[in-house]
Amino acid sequence: MLNSVNDVLKERDGREKELYTVVVADDEEEIRKAIIQRVKWEEIGFQVVGEAENGAEAIELVERLEPDLLLTDIKMPFVSGIELARQVREIRPTTQIAYLSGFDDFTYAQHAIQYNIISYMLKPISTAELTDELKKIKEKIDEKFEQFVNGIKEKNDNKSMSMLLPLIFDEHQKEDDKQRDHLLLNKLVECEIIPKASSEYRFSIMATYLFDETDTNVTEETYVNSINPILEKYFRRVTFFVNEKMITLLIGTKGTFEKYIYIATEEIVQSVSRIMGKKCIIGVGKVEEGLSNIHRAYMDAMKAIKSLKEMKSGVYFISDIERYKNSTTLIVEQALDIIENDYMNPDISLGSVSAQIAVSPNYLSALIKKETGNTFIELLVEKRIKVAKELLRGTNKKIREIAEECGYNDQHYFSYCFKKYTGISPNKCRNSEG
Repeated sequence: MLNSVNDVLKERDGREKELYTVVVADDEEEIRKAIIQRVKWEEIGFQVVGEAENGAEAIELVERLEPDLLLTDIKMPFVSGIELARQVREIRPTTQIAYLSGFDDFTYAQHAIQYNIISYMLKPISTAELTDELKKIKEKIDEKFEQFVNGIKEKNDNKSMSMLLPLIFDEHQKEDDKQRDHLLLNKLVECEIIPKASSEYRFSIMATYLFDETDTNVTEETYVNSINPILEKYFRRVTFFVNEKMITLLIGTKGTFEKYIYIATEEIVQSVSRIMGKKCIIGVGKVEEGLSNIHRAYMDAMKAIKSLKEMKSGVYFISDIERYKNSTTLIVEQALDIIENDYMNPDISLGSVSAQIAVSPNYLSALIKKETGNTFIELLVEKRIKVAKELLRGTNKKIREIAEECGYNDQHYFSYCFKKYTGISPNKCRNSEG
């Protein structure tokens, strides 16, 4: 087992030390440029890889560049404040966010603490003050990396192991046994895994493997201490190392699974890749109502992994695989049909489309990228701009009306997207020929 984060980084790319990557976002160009140019980033352990002038662009850069840190004004055009942090967490849960704002509103910022807010700074701020705060941020990220590598070792709970392992692995267990489920819940309480026996709890099994660049299984028992701190932010959980893999019993309400399962598992995959430089493959079974069904969930998780044709990092849900099996093209076609017919809906998103098709957002995003070479957002914007050009040249409708018909509530955001995609403004497009 590696002793420190520096050992991991050195093993991964042969360098003794790697810089943390940063995207700087501020709608005031003068301030944004000053931050980028005046701070001696590399001296304090950072590298600026991108800059954004609004919240929407910041989200695009986070998805494409996968930065370790987003340094952003809390008041940004188009997507601002807490909503920006929420969307960043969905796309890149390992990215930390530092707010920089002229608004002395700590209460507002505190609402976003759950979204990986690592710092909150007030404008005006000098270069020296910003540098000092960035040094503190680096120390915090160092600590997070270190904790992931070394983890917090937990004592093996023999009592919970003796109860749960047979339930997970024994195929002769009786399923859908309501009376037995109640007894098992009380045992979870005795083991201090849950605070009380509640029929609201749901259960699933997650199987996790780590592979090196040669696709050799390098999963070790010590890695249990790395993934547990991530999972416990979202679920009650018990993780075991068995037969060269990590098996986790996830416990939460139906709402907890719906809201957090994609974020939690993706954060593990991203952390393993970023910090350890290894492939991480996770299989997730269906969410079951009772503990008597967790063997079925375990078999589902393993089936999801065994269905893979190549050892590619990612999270694989049995619900995705069973629903479409080899019909991945059908999934993409359905997504494209939804974009084609619902582009005018301002609330359409990767999450809403994946919910309609009944697959996970990460799975859908990967398939769209593989089949089309574009991201979901790129395809949606392409469709909207195509329709907008037709309306600009073929009707006398006001630009505000055209923006709304193309799914944009904000005319300024529409104009920004239109110019970014076509190179000209909507007015110039209307007055041009062809």
